[in-house]
Amino acid sequence: MTWLSDGIVEHLREAAAWPELDPRYTITGVAGRGGMGTVFQARDAVLDRDVAVKVLDVADRQGARAARLAREAHILARLDHPGVVPVHDAGILPDGRPYYVMKLVRGRKLDETLAGAALGERLDVFARVLDAVAFAHEHGVVHRDLKPENIMVGRFGEAYVMDWGVAQDRTRDAEAAVVGTPGFMPPEQEEASAAVDGRADVFALGVMLGHLAGDDAPRPLAAIAHRARHPDPDARYQSVHDLARDVSSFRNQEPVEAYRESPGERLVRVYRRYELPVLLVLAYVLMRAGLLIWNGL
Repeated sequence: MTWLSDGIVEHLREAAAWPELDPRYTITGVAGRGGMGTVFQARDAVLDRDVAVKVLDVADRQGARAARLAREAHILARLDHPGVVPVHDAGILPDGRPYYVMKLVRGRKLDETLAGAALGERLDVFARVLDAVAFAHEHGVVHRDLKPENIMVGRFGEAYVMDWGVAQDRTRDAEAAVVGTPGFMPPEQEEASAAVDGRADVFALGVMLGHLAGDDAPRPLAAIAHRARHPDPDARYQSVHDLARDVSSFRNQEPVEAYRESPGERLVRVYRRYELPVLLVLAYVLMRAGLLIWNGL
């Protein structure tokens, strides 16, 4: 008798639980698991490409979980943006579980990717995240669970905002429920307030920015993160666009709304922004002074 190793047995057990999809798709492994379902890696035989398939863990054809998965698929289909994973297909399995097929994202989570990276590189990725979330807000969608674990960064720096399972579509519903991740939720979201809007995502983005900037963040950048995660939604940036504008100003060595700089800080900032022209003028002045002194000897 040939004994199978524990690893092989576990693989066979896992394969037996794989969903029975359309023959077009061949499951090749598990890409990840979440609170609502499992994401499988599959091969699309028609287009000869790898895809990801998100499947609800339990049969719930008419229940709230199935409705949430279907809503997530429809939200992703509406958000045609480079920072949002596109949906290719959707349907119901023979056992009653809903699923949808999307692009397979290859990369690592935000906190893993940017560990040890320079501040400029971190802010490059953060700017792409801001752009994707701002796009969603313009289409009436609030993510409600933004955190580093839900941001995937690809090999070429592309950033994807993932896991829209608890997103609120403000154009169709006004769901008030406690959803999200502690530490990234603003007070109004923790209280299941019906007033939750895009400023809840601004709060989460402020927490993320604080993590990305680190303990030794420049004061203006720390002030931006602090304002974004203010407990009072009226005291935060009122939109992701406003937050993005201040981050851009910081990166361009311009004044930021969230921070009142001292005259000395203003002088240093202006010098850094125009360092090369200032050095050229200074060199010219010193050269002229040297010539005058030489000619006067």
